[in-house]
Amino acid sequence: MKFKEFDFTGGELLLVNKPYHWTSFDVVSKLRNSFKPLKLKVGHAGTLDPLATGLLIICTGKLTKKIDEYQAQEKEYTGTMILGATTPSYDLETEVDETYPTEHLTEEVIRANCCRFLGEIEQFPPAHSAVKVGGERLYLKARRGEAVEIKSRQVTISAFEITRIELPEVDFRVVCSKGTYIRSLIFDFGKTLNSGAYLSKLCRTRSGDFMIEHAFEVMELVNHIRSLKEKDKEVSEG
Repeated sequence: MKFKEFDFTGGELLLVNKPYHWTSFDVVSKLRNSFKPLKLKVGHAGTLDPLATGLLIICTGKLTKKIDEYQAQEKEYTGTMILGATTPSYDLETEVDETYPTEHLTEEVIRANCCRFLGEIEQFPPAHSAVKVGGERLYLKARRGEAVEIKSRQVTISAFEITRIELPEVDFRVVCSKGTYIRSLIFDFGKTLNSGAYLSKLCRTRSGDFMIEHAFEVMELVNHIRSLKEKDKEVSEG
């Protein structure tokens, strides 16, 4: 994406590559601070887990009214799963709690298993997730060791393909609907293989028609916003 003169107050859609270990709110907060002293509305269209990277759609000003519309769009992800083990969070946030055999897994079996998850499926959000139950995030309850009844949700998987197999690592690509938890998909994938699986890497590569290739790095965008502010200051003082 080439830099341009932005109309942040009127409303801009910004594509950002969310860094590893940052929360989606961290990105919003960093950008919001860069706009000061303007009191500008800033929001994101679709949360990414802290351990995920990739495309985050940021809306500013009047365009924040369209966040729900952008959030509802189809998503594409690439990632890596580890077969033969599980973790309570279904990813690297927590330590391995169970190990399972993988000797029976062939490349043909692994690839064929993807077909079981195509179309509309029911899945349970991970216990370590931002879903609210009783007004509180599930991950807070999970960290206290509380048992909570989690309701399943219906999501749509339009594409699920394996792109590399080097056991225990398996790379994949998924195209899915809003609200899909890739961690849950991978956990269920391992279970249907009579083994286990957890997510070790995840990147959102597309949201609707927006692609990761056109996204800014966070600090690249922050520095550009600062340079625009400096130009405005020079013009006003000149």
